[in-house]
Amino acid sequence: MRFEVNGDSRKEVHALVKINSELGVRQFAQLNFDFNRSFESVEIPMVHITHANGGTSDILPSAVTDHPNPAVVNAPAYQDVRVKSVRILGLEPGDTLEYRVLTTTMRAPLAPDFWLDHSFDRTGVVSDEVFRLDLPAGRIQIRINPETPPLTEKSGEGESARISYRWDVNPAKLKPRPETSAEDIALTTFSSWSRLSNQLARTLPTAYATTIYSDAEALANSPQGRTSLEVWYTLIAQKLPTLDVPFDLKHYVSRGPQQILDSRYGTSEEKARLLSVLMTIANAEAKLYAYSESSNIEEELPRPSLLSGFVLEATKGNKTFFLDPGLEVAPFGMLPAKLRGKKALEIKSTDADSNKSLITIPQELPFPASQQLTTHSAISAEGTLTSRVAYRLRGDNELVLREVFHKTPKERWKEVAQLLALTDGFRGQVISVNASDPYATKEPFTVEYELDQPKFVDWSKKTVRIPALLPQLGLPDPPAKPASGSATAPIDLGTPLEVETKMTLQLPPGTSASAPAGTSVDRDYATYSSQYSVNGSTLTATRHIKFILREVPAARAADYNAFLRAVQNDETQDFTLEQHNSSEQKTNSAAPNTPTPPKPAAPKP
Repeated sequence: MRFEVNGDSRKEVHALVKINSELGVRQFAQLNFDFNRSFESVEIPMVHITHANGGTSDILPSAVTDHPNPAVVNAPAYQDVRVKSVRILGLEPGDTLEYRVLTTTMRAPLAPDFWLDHSFDRTGVVSDEVFRLDLPAGRIQIRINPETPPLTEKSGEGESARISYRWDVNPAKLKPRPETSAEDIALTTFSSWSRLSNQLARTLPTAYATTIYSDAEALANSPQGRTSLEVWYTLIAQKLPTLDVPFDLKHYVSRGPQQILDSRYGTSEEKARLLSVLMTIANAEAKLYAYSESSNIEEELPRPSLLSGFVLEATKGNKTFFLDPGLEVAPFGMLPAKLRGKKALEIKSTDADSNKSLITIPQELPFPASQQLTTHSAISAEGTLTSRVAYRLRGDNELVLREVFHKTPKERWKEVAQLLALTDGFRGQVISVNASDPYATKEPFTVEYELDQPKFVDWSKKTVRIPALLPQLGLPDPPAKPASGSATAPIDLGTPLEVETKMTLQLPPGTSASAPAGTSVDRDYATYSSQYSVNGSTLTATRHIKFILREVPAARAADYNAFLRAVQNDETQDFTLEQHNSSEQKTNSAAPNTPTPPKPAAPKP
């Protein structure tokens, strides 16, 4: 890669690939390269195959195609966001594929600034990697992993001074790279986060005519639209579909608020900017932030590649809300759990040169988080279990399910419900499913499905033990023993949450049952209680857990372990059933002590 003082760049990739299997054939049957033709061009001057039998072939230019990115096919304003593809026909195991790709960038949106992230492949697939950088000397900040030192060479003087780096790496000899670690190579020309903020603000069009207000009000069709922040948020979130493109300047298109509104679609960033304009109608103050999912962005070199998307801070009176209208089905004031508590960069024009533009997104939800799960079940004389399972959710799992049901065609909802059932330990076959409107965000999200599980019990055995037909509650594992000299981390309980589960189970005639004893455990960070009972042929079970604090101090790990064991021991308890006329019943099943459902994924993120 070569960067110029004005921000232009040229990237050349030369790859030599040995195809070892049919999987390799499928992986390299088509090569795709993303680019934005408004400031980038991609050339593929060579695609050459050396066949295992000794023959060779070259891919003709007619095999190279240029088309819009699939995410923007139906977005006319985004036709510059493209993919150049080349089909590789005739590959077989044992062949060697060689290709070169040239990407030229001129007059990029943030020029003359530029930046780069690069990490060497540690998967074992790459056997040798040569990486070269040719940079103008002077204003660049660069950080290099000490494990991968380069050869360095300087040339020229004054404004023409340059510095080059070369890495010859055998990735197999590198240590595995933790997911949380920084890239092997990071460089930037931004002196601070505020300078980056200023440059980003410069690229985002803000001018608009006041007619945008009447146009938006007509679309909102709401008499209270002028005063309600929630009305404007719902309008932009739900009536303007979100272009599903990640935040990357390769996808950058310069559009002002009026253009966004008129097109009736937008990226997450565009919808946030448009909403910031409409918030002024409700006499609210709006600030645009670019968030990062990195856990320590303030310690990193400032560069756009660490930013993942945009949120809006809206303040009216003494109330402040963080909003992401790109999430079409998120309740007003709610952000996903992965963003809350993370850093965000305010996008504004400023002459300051510091890192004080970063804020922390609040962790609180706009409402108490809760989950209710109810099962109504019956076991037939043949041992078949039928169940109706109902969920009522408010909080992080609510948003997850809203998005899944929103993005999944209704004819495939059974597949979603089947995965949900398996996650919660219900092994039967889903036969029907219903869910509330994902757009009805003022109310909790509800899902209900019915399932059948033949051979749930074997009545040929006089005594049968079955668990309560409830999902096991997900509690964090106790902390692992820390390495010598390091401190034990606190136990993260996540967002405060109240979970209630209830089961009723109808037994066939001639069956008696006994119930286990309930449990109650109280702590200042969480409480848990359970009750089990038998009333004639009806079994009932309830479990209730309430997470009160976000974390348990490391010094109280032993106390948390005791709490965790009490909950887990309670969840292993079974009902005992006896079939008094079992000789008249059919025998159908696996062993009676095997129906215990597997431990599901945690209902609490």
